[in-house]
Amino acid sequence: QGSTNVVRTVSFVTCWMARQAPLSCPGHTRPVVYLHYSALTPEGASCFISACKDGKPMLRKGDTGDWIGTFEGHKGAVWGACLNKNATMAATGAADFTAKLWDALSGSEKNTFNHKHIVKAVDFSQDGLKLLTGCNDRVVRVFDVSSSQILHTLEGHSSAIKCAVWSRDENQIISCAEENSIKVWDIRSSSVVKTLDFDAAITSVELSQDASTLTLAHGKTVSCLDAESYHTLETFPMPAVIYSASLHPTKSCFVVGGEDFKIYKFDYQEKQELESYKGHFGPVHCVRYSPDGEVYVSGSEDGTVRLWLNTVGKNYGLWKNPNDTAANSTTLTT
Repeated sequence: QGSTNVVRTVSFVTCWMARQAPLSCPGHTRPVVYLHYSALTPEGASCFISACKDGKPMLRKGDTGDWIGTFEGHKGAVWGACLNKNATMAATGAADFTAKLWDALSGSEKNTFNHKHIVKAVDFSQDGLKLLTGCNDRVVRVFDVSSSQILHTLEGHSSAIKCAVWSRDENQIISCAEENSIKVWDIRSSSVVKTLDFDAAITSVELSQDASTLTLAHGKTVSCLDAESYHTLETFPMPAVIYSASLHPTKSCFVVGGEDFKIYKFDYQEKQELESYKGHFGPVHCVRYSPDGEVYVSGSEDGTVRLWLNTVGKNYGLWKNPNDTAANSTTLTT
């Protein structure tokens, strides 16, 4: 006696096996040697900065790798780069014997800190009020961000400094040089309070996002230390020489990259390899997890930056799972 409209939802599900499909971020023309993420904003967003030997550090969106801007001004390879927590300021260290402070919102240069040699490391303090630099002249310096004055000079390394980061304690800095050890400094006395020896030179130092754990790469080993006592928590043997390691925000796993061009992901508790991928065409110099732990980013000798999905097959950012029935449903009316 009249037609009745019946609404049916049909889901088209494709037979599909999840696989890692990294996003490649073009723009750099030479090896990418360092990466650093900001913290999460209240809206859940983040940014990361890349240091490259082409002398042009770049700012990108943390979830997609989309280009935001390039900091123009260095006259040599950029070896170190960092963002403050809310990504309003950036700092870079370069082969032109300078470190530079940038407005990360406008891209304009705010200040230049002249050094006596190549600047390899830069890092903001937790409150963003101080900036440390690590230099090939074997000195760590601490600057006041607002006044540009040198607050502390830390001397004691016997070779060029490769890494330097602030510790959990706002008065302590961890640094490593071309030596098989790290030094812990107290900036109040400008002295070394602890030296820790390892089996190979330290190539990467990362303070976890909750500031509780230090993750170190040295030779074919990754070590995690308590960031307060500096006691070793775990040691992990690696299948190749590793240049960089990054711990997931939940400490459930970590990723590494090194000389064999591959990215490895390991379970922290079980110490088992979970995944490995070969997407780069050169050694991997740096890996870093995003602050939400959904992706990790890698930089390589091949001049590329790549973003990798932490949970393969998950819908996140530009990654879409074709087996998601909600995303692949069509409504038919009969």
